[in-house]
Order: sequence, then structure tokens, then C-alpha cells
Amino acid sequence: MRHFMMCKQTTRKRKQTHCRQFVCYASIHYLCTMKSIAFKTQFIPDIFFCIIFMPLIVVLGPPAHWFQEWPLFSLTACIYLYLIYFITKRINIPKLILSKRYLKIGVISLLMVASTFLLTLFPLPEVDFITPSMSAYQTRQRDYNVALSLWFMFSLVICYALTLSFINELYERIILQNQAENQRNKAKLAVFKAQISPHFMFNTLNSLYSLIIGTSQKAEDAFIKFSEILKYTYITIEKEYVTIREEIDYIQNYIDLQLIRLDSHTEVIWSYDVDDFSTPVPPILIPTFVENAFKYGASTSHDCKIVISLHLKDGKLAFMTTNNVMKHTDEFRKEVPVGIENCRLRLAGLFPGKYTLESEESDGIFKLSLNIDFT
Repeated sequence: MRHFMMCKQTTRKRKQTHCRQFVCYASIHYLCTMKSIAFKTQFIPDIFFCIIFMPLIVVLGPPAHWFQEWPLFSLTACIYLYLIYFITKRINIPKLILSKRYLKIGVISLLMVASTFLLTLFPLPEVDFITPSMSAYQTRQRDYNVALSLWFMFSLVICYALTLSFINELYERIILQNQAENQRNKAKLAVFKAQISPHFMFNTLNSLYSLIIGTSQKAEDAFIKFSEILKYTYITIEKEYVTIREEIDYIQNYIDLQLIRLDSHTEVIWSYDVDDFSTPVPPILIPTFVENAFKYGASTSHDCKIVISLHLKDGKLAFMTTNNVMKHTDEFRKEVPVGIENCRLRLAGLFPGKYTLESEESDGIFKLSLNIDFT
């Protein structure tokens, strides 16, 4: 009988391991597919611009005549327009607007206008008439028409590039929001699968708590904190945002519960500084990194340290964790990036262009830094 139970537990663990691997592979495949689609949506319009849009401007516009008289100027103008297009696409004006970097937009616009103006001053040969006064007049008229044509073509290219940039940005935001919603639905599904009935579970916990009262103060404290963590998870799974105060309370309860389990080998340093505790944040996002720090950085047999800090001032969040890598290095590197990538998808969907998430592992120390601009 005992052998049968052990085989059953082993089979269950294998199934859970295969399930986790399948979810990881599915997530990676989904990310690669989305990146491939995003690449194609940006690559195709560029090809259209290079082989259709610009050649039409050259053939049907003034450059068709310029090439016969001023080949060097015509070639320079075409190369310049190509550069303007790709530079505009590279800069990504919509992201600069979303991040409110108006000064950079102004400087870039000024540089583009100035470079176009300088191109209009390209030295062209004077028009040769019998009457010198007519030659000067015709030269000025020609230069004016050439400059006007250059500004017109410059405007067409800029409008085309900006239109594509806004369309691509909108498309990427839709994809990121879908990815974030997909991750959120997976989290909800996991909770729903794990739960039996909230009322039954909490009633059972209350019954168990009544049995624990008076037996051990440490057991009572641990049971209360565990109940609060469980309740918070059930309540917030349906919410888009919670206050930073609720997240901090969750983190505090989680750390306290872990410290009850751990011994003096694991040192935990947890600090926070918040100027507005009512700031809305996505639920169970920041605690995910705290859980990772304990999962891979805590030990009951070796000395280690976990440092967690959270600062929120003027709508700007700075969160950081540092921990020793106590798990096997290969296993750690295989598992951690998937969890971080899932959180990155949520952040990209909720705060496009307003967050940074950086992590590194070096010499057995793992560091993670998250910054979000809520303004």
C-alpha cells in the first residue's frame, strides 16, 4: 500500500512537471509568434516604401526631370528622403509622445527642418539667358520651385512615416494588452482550478483556527497571516488595480510567514517609503518578485541574505530585490526568466513606455530592478 502511494505521488509530480514545462513552452512559442507578427507588420510597409512609394515620387514627381539636369542633386535628395523615413521610424514619435518627452520631439523636428532647408540651398547651375537680369530672375524662380518640391516631398515622407509609426504603436499596444489579458486569465484559471469553494475553505480555516487558539502564539500568528494571504489572493484576482497599501500589507504578511519557517541562516531586509498609499497598482505583480526572491534565495542550512526595497514618490515607483542564488544555478536560470517574462508582458500591456524591468545574475547574486511611472 505504501509503495502504491509513493508511486502515485511520483506520477502526480511528473504530471505537474510536464504541465509546467508545457505552459513554459507554450508561453515561449506565443511570444515568438507575436514577435514574428510584429516584425512582419513593420517590415512590409518598409518594403512598400522602398520599392513603390519612393519610386512613384521619383517617376511622377520633379525628380524625374532633375535626374537629367542635376543627377548629383537628385541622388542626394532621394537618399535624404530615405534617411528621413527610416530615422522617423527609428525614433518612434508616438512613444516619445506617450512618455511626454516633448523637448526631444522639438529638437528632432527642428533638426529635420534645418537639414531640409540646407538641402534647398544646394548649389545648382544658374539659368543662362541672353539678358542677365532675366537669367537671375529665372534662376530664383527655378530655385523656389525646387525648394517647394523638396518641402512637398519631405512632407509626404514624414506623413507616411508618422502614420505608420502611430499604426504600429497602436497595433503593438493591442498585442501587449492581449498578452497581459492572456496572462491574467491564466492566473485566474489557476486560482479557479486550485480552489474548491471560498466559503468552504474560509469556514474550514476558521474551524482550524478555533482548534489552534491557546496552543501556540507562533502557530496562531502564522495561521492568521496565511489566512490573510489566501484571502487577499482570492479577493484581488478579479480586480484590475489595488492600492499600494494592500500590496505592501501582502508583502509584509508573506515575509513574516516566511520568517516563521526560516531560521537565522536567512537574513531578510525589507524597507519601503511611500508618499501616497492610495496609489493604484496591478495586484500580485510586485509580490511575484518577492516570492521569487524567497523561492531561490532562502536557505535553512546556508547563510544568505534577501534585500527588498520599495519606494514611491511623486507617482514614480522604484522596487528592487537582491538575493543569493541558493538553488542550483542551471535550474535557477531555466526557471526565473519565464516568470520575469510573464510579468514583463503584464507591465508592457498596462504601462507601455512607462516602465523598466532589469535583472541580472552574477557571482551567485541575483538582482532585479523595477521602475514604473504612474503619472
